[in-house]
Amino acid sequence: MTLLWILAWLTFIGTGYVYGVPAFPTVIPGYGKIIGGGEVLPHSWPWQASLHDSTGFYFCSGSLINLYWVLTAAHCNVRTSTRVVLGAQYLSSNAQSIQTLPVAKVFTSPTYNPSTLSNDIALIKLASPAQLSNNVSPVCLPETSDNFPPGTSCVTSGRTRYNAGNTPDHLQQAALRLVTIVNCPLNWSSDLICAEASSCMVDSGGPLACQKSGVWTLAGVATWGSSICSSATPGVYTRVSKFRTWIDRIIAAN
Repeated sequence: MTLLWILAWLTFIGTGYVYGVPAFPTVIPGYGKIIGGGEVLPHSWPWQASLHDSTGFYFCSGSLINLYWVLTAAHCNVRTSTRVVLGAQYLSSNAQSIQTLPVAKVFTSPTYNPSTLSNDIALIKLASPAQLSNNVSPVCLPETSDNFPPGTSCVTSGRTRYNAGNTPDHLQQAALRLVTIVNCPLNWSSDLICAEASSCMVDSGGPLACQKSGVWTLAGVATWGSSICSSATPGVYTRVSKFRTWIDRIIAAN
């Protein structure tokens, strides 16, 4: 752990919140087996970020990893004109306490290949820090040595659910089991994680969170899924642990 992360950790501890531990109850029907998904209890996933273009249109998701940084997919093509929304349980309601933050810088993995979507990960530096609350707090990052093997039960969250004609207003979640190489729809790489059911493509950049030592850890970033949100098609996620050194280096330099 770098000195920067230690200082960030001490600052965060001073707020009374803990990385990867929601202040509100987390209820996941069917956790431990695949399900089609459903609505999230309010603020169960306080690290969930929504990415909106200059017109306010929602186009991707992300995960808050500390006061100034959000992790997302490189193919989301985030710009400094993008706005990052934190604490939003609903897309349309004005009766919720949300934070809309401008983007200062965007860093894309130097090994990202847009043709194959390999190494599909990007860091967003916020122009002003997130204000931590019961509704907004970061998820844990995995260590470089962390392994999330096939059979591990995890949760993905985002704004689209399977077989829905329109983007639901309410944040959605689905419990997923990680699968082996033979079930992955793309050429396997150690930089990828595959899960039994797919996130929708509009949920690109969103979290795949797995519990580790009692806290939620960001195992993957949603990178590829079924264009029709099919629950029969495995979803593909960028393996965050493989990029932990790069993440630390970018944050330390900026």
